[in-house]
Amino acid sequence: MDNKQSALELGQKPVGRLLVQYALPAIVAMTASSLYNIIDRAMIGQMVGAEAIAGLGITFPFMNLSGAFGAAVGVGASTCISVKLGQRDYETAEHLLGNTVTLNLIIGFLFMVVCLVFLDPILRFFGASDVTLPYAREFMTVILLGNMVTHMYFGMNAVLRAAGKPRHAMYATLFTVGCNIVLVIAFVWWLRWGIKGAALATITSQTLALCWQMWVFSNPKELLHLRRGIYRLKKTLVRNIIAIGISPFLMNVTACVIVIFMNNQFVRYGGDMAVGAYSIANSVVMVLFMFVMGMNQGMQPIVGYNYGAENYDRMFRCLWLTIGAATAILLLGWAVSMLFPKEIARVFTTDQTLIDMAARGIKLNMLVFFVVGSQAVITNFFQCIGKVKMSIFLSLSRQLFLLLPMAYIFPLFWGLDGVWYSMAASDFGSFAMTLPLLWIFVARLKASAKRVTV
Repeated sequence: MDNKQSALELGQKPVGRLLVQYALPAIVAMTASSLYNIIDRAMIGQMVGAEAIAGLGITFPFMNLSGAFGAAVGVGASTCISVKLGQRDYETAEHLLGNTVTLNLIIGFLFMVVCLVFLDPILRFFGASDVTLPYAREFMTVILLGNMVTHMYFGMNAVLRAAGKPRHAMYATLFTVGCNIVLVIAFVWWLRWGIKGAALATITSQTLALCWQMWVFSNPKELLHLRRGIYRLKKTLVRNIIAIGISPFLMNVTACVIVIFMNNQFVRYGGDMAVGAYSIANSVVMVLFMFVMGMNQGMQPIVGYNYGAENYDRMFRCLWLTIGAATAILLLGWAVSMLFPKEIARVFTTDQTLIDMAARGIKLNMLVFFVVGSQAVITNFFQCIGKVKMSIFLSLSRQLFLLLPMAYIFPLFWGLDGVWYSMAASDFGSFAMTLPLLWIFVARLKASAKRVTV
C-alpha cells in the first residue's frame, strides 16, 4: 500500500479495525513509556532512597510544563495535518511538518535557557525542601539540557501517527523504552550515577529515537517528507497549530499549577514523605491513563480525517468505540489498584512508612477513577475537530475549576486524607459536566447535517 492510500483508508476502512490499527500501536508505545518511567522511579527509590523519590515528585510540574509547550506544537500540528490529509491538501500538510520542526527547535531552546537560569527558585516554588532540592536539581539539569530533543521527539511521533504511520510511532517509542531501560540499569545500578543517571538515560534514548524519526521523514518517497522550503514559519500555519494546540497546552500548564499546589499541600499536611507517596500514586495513575492516551492518539487521525471529509457517521462511531474501550480499561485498572495497593507501593520503595502512605493514597485517589476515561476521550474529541473553546473548557474543568478549590477546602476538614479526596471528587465532577455537553453537540451537528441534506 502506498503512502497516499494509507491516508485515504482513514475514510474507507471499517472504523473498528481502523481504531485497533491506530490505537494498538499507540497503547503499546504509551504503556511501554509509562513502564520505563516506573522503572526509573523504582530504581531510584530502591538504589538512592525515599528522599530521592520525593525529589523526583517535585520535578513533575517541570515535566508537565515542558510537555505543555511540546503538546501545543505536536498535537496542534498533527491535528491540522490529519484535517488537511482528509481534504487532500498534501502541500499544506507538508509545510505543516516543516513548521513543526522549526517551532519545536525555537520553543525547546527558549524553555531550556529560561528554566536553567532560574532553576533553584522554580524548584523551591514547586515545593522543594532542603532535603529534596539537591535531587530535583540534579535530575532537571540534565532533562532541561536535552529539552529540544524531547520536544522534537514527541512532535515527530505525533506527526507520524497523523501521516498514517502508527506503527512507526510505536517503533520509535518502543526503541526509546528499551534503550532507556538498559541505560538506566547501567547508569543507576552499575555506574551508581544516582538520579542524574536516570535523566541521562532518558535523554540519550530519546536522542537516538529522534535520529531514526528524522531519517524516516527524510525519505522523498514518503507522503510527508522533509525538504527545502517547508521550514520557514508561515503565519497562517502557526496560528492554526497554536489555535488547536492551545487546549493541550492549557491542560498541561494547569496540571503543572495543580501539581505545584498539591506538592505544597502534601508537604504542609504530611511532610516530604507525603510528596513521595503522591509521586508513587501519580505514577500508578499515569500507567493506567497511558492506555486512554493511546486510545486518544489512535482516535485522533481517524476523527480528524473524517471530520475534514464530513463523514460524520464514521467520526461518531470512532468516538463511541473509544469511550467504551477507555472506560473498560480504567475499570480493570481501578479494580487491581483497589485490591493490591501495598503490593504496588512496594515496587517503588522498601521504606514501610512510605509504603503505608502510598497504599492509602492510591486507594483514596482512585475511588472513582474509572469515570475519567470518557471525560478524557470527549475532551480529546473536541480538540481533534478543532472545537478549541469547548476543549479548553473541558480541559480546565477538572483541574482548575474543581480540583484546585477542593484541594484547598477538603484538607481543612480531613487533613492529609482531604488532599487525596479532592482528586476523586474532581474526577467525578468533571465527568458529570462533560456528558451533557457532548450530547448537546451531537444533537446540533445532526440537526445541521439534516438541514444541509434537505
